[in-house]
Amino acid sequence: MKIDALVLAGVFDFSAAFLHIGVIIGGAPWYRFFGAGEAMAALAERRAIKATLITSFIALVLFIWGVLAWSAAGIFPAVPFLKYALLLITAVYLIRGIGGLLAAFFSDHHIIKKNSTSFWVISSVVCIIFGLAHLIGLLNKWPTI
Repeated sequence: MKIDALVLAGVFDFSAAFLHIGVIIGGAPWYRFFGAGEAMAALAERRAIKATLITSFIALVLFIWGVLAWSAAGIFPAVPFLKYALLLITAVYLIRGIGGLLAAFFSDHHIIKKNSTSFWVISSVVCIIFGLAHLIGLLNKWPTI
């Protein structure tokens, strides 16, 4: 049985979206565990709406990306400009993944140093895997999208 790469990409996107919702529900310990940084964890501890809004926005974007991936896979109806949206999503994942790996080892920027090297490596590898699933699916479907 062959799995469509865009179906898998959508599963990745939806899973990441729901994980972000879980982080909101789990609160500060989850923000810390998943590497959101101490500032976000502190906001969550104070029950500041900012942490919830930022994380909800990320979850919403990831959910939309899942819908778009599954639209291209034929699970949901096609939407306008789908090919270009998927191209942008793929680029975001791959640039974040590769950039995060490089930053983890070659940057002394304070924003990078707020998180551990292991956070940057793990999250970057995840982004590269997600991006490759989108890329493979996009290349396979390019003529028909």
